[in-house]
Amino acid sequence: MSHPAHPELARTGPIAFAGSPIDRADLIRVDPDALSARMDWRAKVLLLDGLLPQIGEDGALLWGTLADVDQDAELVFLGLLDDKACFAAVPDDGATGPAYAMPRAWAAIQQLSPPDLAIYGGARSLVDWHARHRFCARCGSATKPAKGGWQRNCSNCQAQHFPRTDPVTIMLVENEGRLLLGRQPRFPPRSFSALAGFVEPGETIEEAVAREVWEEAGLRVRDVEYIATQPWPFPSQLMIGCYSQTDDIEITLDVEELEEARWFTRDEVELAMDNVPTERGADGPGPFNAPPPAAIAHSLMKWWLEKTK
Repeated sequence: MSHPAHPELARTGPIAFAGSPIDRADLIRVDPDALSARMDWRAKVLLLDGLLPQIGEDGALLWGTLADVDQDAELVFLGLLDDKACFAAVPDDGATGPAYAMPRAWAAIQQLSPPDLAIYGGARSLVDWHARHRFCARCGSATKPAKGGWQRNCSNCQAQHFPRTDPVTIMLVENEGRLLLGRQPRFPPRSFSALAGFVEPGETIEEAVAREVWEEAGLRVRDVEYIATQPWPFPSQLMIGCYSQTDDIEITLDVEELEEARWFTRDEVELAMDNVPTERGADGPGPFNAPPPAAIAHSLMKWWLEKTK
């Protein structure tokens, strides 16, 4: 279960991709005999079309059996669901572009229930990592899955490789009741969101928030607070939602990162959040297009509106 730092966030609804009902069952995945014993007729396989989920007429994820998977496919053990072992097959190719360039992925995000979305997100991150790490980063030799797919071992130098998650700060910046939002060139027209950036080596979360806001908007922030996190499987990031304040007003834009950044009043944010477009790229009637519910920026903005009532 997800436990946000601020109880108020619970009233905004579940955070997308969080709260998976699957038991990761580490004691099974590290035991080859126990794992092998679970690979029987009761085992379930998450059916994927490459990295996209297959969805039934009821809008739920489709599951198959081990018989539905190519015998040569690499399988990863997702864990246990209703005491049944769950697997996913590694596709031939990993991700080749960002999430915003995948309309079918966006459609699936809107359709799946929160538990199914969390299952799919975890599986997607894991099989995508395998598809893109078939060779050793140390010596270039082929690697093979180990520990049920939660590790890859080099066949030559015996190096061990593990699935990675990249930390990203995503932050609200407030100045006297107004919220700073920005838009990247790749965003659909009129779409604004919270500023975000990767945490760099040797940084704390608070330092990353301050650096990113300074680099992208030329503002010095203070009183950085952690709000909540979201696993984001495009390809595999941990979005660290934060809130900060600034005494600065004038924005100095980094045009390499942002196309535009503006201050929005509470009324403008509320109007935009009340009229979020149902499809990516569609245009809502508000003063700007707010992030979709699947994005943690949406949850952060709802939290801010609740906070500033």
